[in-house]
Amino acid sequence: QVQLVESGGGLVQPGGSLRLSCAASGSSFSIYHMYWYRQAPGKQRELVAGITSGGSTNYADSVKGRFTISRDNAENTVALQMNSLKPEDTAVYYCNARVLTINYWGQGTQVTVSS
Repeated sequence: QVQLVESGGGLVQPGGSLRLSCAASGSSFSIYHMYWYRQAPGKQRELVAGITSGGSTNYADSVKGRFTISRDNAENTVALQMNSLKPEDTAVYYCNARVLTINYWGQGTQVTVSS
């Protein structure tokens, strides 16, 4: 069993930066592929970024060049550095851990980009 706790959300002005963090409890964190998703009001949840157990990364086109995902297997954490934030990045951001058919979600953290 893995529990995921996100932190780092908040209110930021357009063009600003935030760093989200997801702390995972439990063992074997390193085997999980980790993802950040987001869900804006009235919209479906969408994949923002992912990092495999081997460290390969992928990003949604809308965030490429602005967001960076990273993981620290020693600390059982995954981070999402978000730069040049736009109002359309406003959403609840969720951490996801996945391997084979096993799938865990955090409770989400709100990111609001507004002047």
